[in-house]
Amino acid sequence: MEIENHYINRSGWLRAAVLGANDGILSTTSLAIGVAATSVTREPILLAAVAGLAAGALSMAAGEYVSVSSQADVETADLKREKLELQNRPESELEELTLIYKED
Repeated sequence: MEIENHYINRSGWLRAAVLGANDGILSTTSLAIGVAATSVTREPILLAAVAGLAAGALSMAAGEYVSVSSQADVETADLKREKLELQNRPESELEELTLIYKED
């Protein structure tokens, strides 16, 4: 029996990167435009943009870390539960798996 490779668990980083980049671009641009509307020199605009970029990057990194960690914890707990059920009730698990395949 050949083991299948599933790549869906690796696709989360792409979604997070696209959303993070989009959010970072929009929020940094909005901040710079807001400061530019009240300033006549470039320095405050650049400072606000760099500060906003750094704050946004740190915020997104922390949020994504927490999100991915909690998802991994949930999946690990589910795997442990399924392993215990396979050990304690193999017939019931086989029936459950059979029903899952029949529904699709």
